[in-house]
Amino acid sequence: MNIQSKPQLKDRLIIALDSSDEQEVIGIVDKLADKIGYFKIGLELFTAYGPSIVKKIKDKGCKIFFDGKFLDIPNTVSHAVSNMVRHKVDMLNVYLSGGKNMLLEARKSLLETAQKENIKPPKLLGVTVLTSITNDVLQNDLKIQAQLEEYVLHLAQFAVKINLDGIICSPNEAKIIKGAAVENKDFLIVTPGVRPVWAETNDQKRIATPKEAILNGATHIVVGRPVTGSKDPLDAVKKILDELEEAIR
Repeated sequence: MNIQSKPQLKDRLIIALDSSDEQEVIGIVDKLADKIGYFKIGLELFTAYGPSIVKKIKDKGCKIFFDGKFLDIPNTVSHAVSNMVRHKVDMLNVYLSGGKNMLLEARKSLLETAQKENIKPPKLLGVTVLTSITNDVLQNDLKIQAQLEEYVLHLAQFAVKINLDGIICSPNEAKIIKGAAVENKDFLIVTPGVRPVWAETNDQKRIATPKEAILNGATHIVVGRPVTGSKDPLDAVKKILDELEEAIR
């Protein structure tokens, strides 16, 4: 497959730039900029270089998913979201566990700032449960007595109800989320914890292959180390896009 020929596929692939090495990150971006849909900037990279790294990658014509997972009082989160809109990210997220007021203030701030700055509003996604969390951790450490899938479904339905653009969940829960959001065809289901069969699982617990994630209902998949840690990132991306192509045939 020519990886230039499937834009609808590449737009569904998000590469996580989880590194504190700017030179390494820029090298990956230069190699993959026209091959994938988004680059994900998380807390590790952002706390190392701040907004400047966002600008450097945006200046290369790339789309950015800012994985900041904001969780705080409504006023603080709304201002943080507003700042990220000004940095022209294309997608960002907040924790659904922050509650209705926090989420509504975040969305209001996002839309108002985008209008004021005359820029396209980024997609606002709600984080359900981290892919490193197991049912045992959820119930025993966090004292949330619902089963993990039940809790994720509840949060996803909450996100739909308050009109967020989508959610972050593991690929294992994508199938039940798709059913919850069936009335909104534009609702995004972004799944980290995606590991090709040829890659190590690392610290992710609730994982699936790229093909499985898409078949389960994911609209976008996030892949990090299997690509960024590969000796040949271009080949790794090609293999992943081949899997996505199989899933949507």
